[in-house]
Amino acid sequence: MLPWRRALRALAATLLVTGAATTLAPAPAHADSANADAAAPSSGWNDYRCKPSAAHPRPVVLVHGTFGNSVDNWLALAPYLVQRGYCVFSLDYGQLPGVPLFNGLGPIDKSAGQLDAFVDKVLGATGAAEADLVGHSQGGMMPRYYLKFLGGAAKVNALVGIAPDNHGTTLSGLANLLPYFPGAEDLLTLATPGLADQVAGSAFLTKLNAGGDTVPGVRYTVIATKYDEVVTPYRSQFLDGPDVKNVLVQDLCPVDLSEHVAIGLGDRVAYHEVSNALDPARATPTTCTS
Repeated sequence: MLPWRRALRALAATLLVTGAATTLAPAPAHADSANADAAAPSSGWNDYRCKPSAAHPRPVVLVHGTFGNSVDNWLALAPYLVQRGYCVFSLDYGQLPGVPLFNGLGPIDKSAGQLDAFVDKVLGATGAAEADLVGHSQGGMMPRYYLKFLGGAAKVNALVGIAPDNHGTTLSGLANLLPYFPGAEDLLTLATPGLADQVAGSAFLTKLNAGGDTVPGVRYTVIATKYDEVVTPYRSQFLDGPDVKNVLVQDLCPVDLSEHVAIGLGDRVAYHEVSNALDPARATPTTCTS
């Protein structure tokens, strides 16, 4: 048995014994892409009638993390960006058969193909030549495969990763996500290639990072927190290469205590840096009161 399979089996057994103790708010009723589209007129995002303005000429595509979905991951950031004049869209990817709500579990190269198709859909609807991508956790790393191997660099201006596992993590790190997603532990089996792909040293990550972290023509921003308990060490999130900006939120606000989940679901310091990355010409200093 491959080492990662043995580790997954051991992790699954441990989780079945120990269980999970903490939760976030209950999942909302709008939990799939169809419902997200239906909610668009009131939510303001996933509105395919939206046309980018001269001030914000590129649509923003939000890419959720492991166990996330197109709605739950973006209940704060999507309205934040819509209020600032962006056309905002989000997708579901990495679904497993018979597993509702919890996405980002399928093979990551296949998930990148789903992102490819979704970006084409958004560009076709908005008439824009390029999009900007903002992703949390796996959603900040997976688009790099799209950019590098699926022709995405020609369609994307910027990639902003919030706590992305660019160079992998450990299975114990991934297990730290489970308490935030009630019921997810019961779904952790050997049939979750999206988890195996994120383990440091996996074949997927070796291919992704071979020859350099970036591709020409795309601006990269990584926003990390030193309290990240999922992607460790936190500096493994950072990228090397031209047109890269690596940001540690505690350098901007020393009292920011956000960890891996909180930095994506509601950290205003991180969100201000997202806004700066999307519109660097109008960037303003980020502080604890941003």
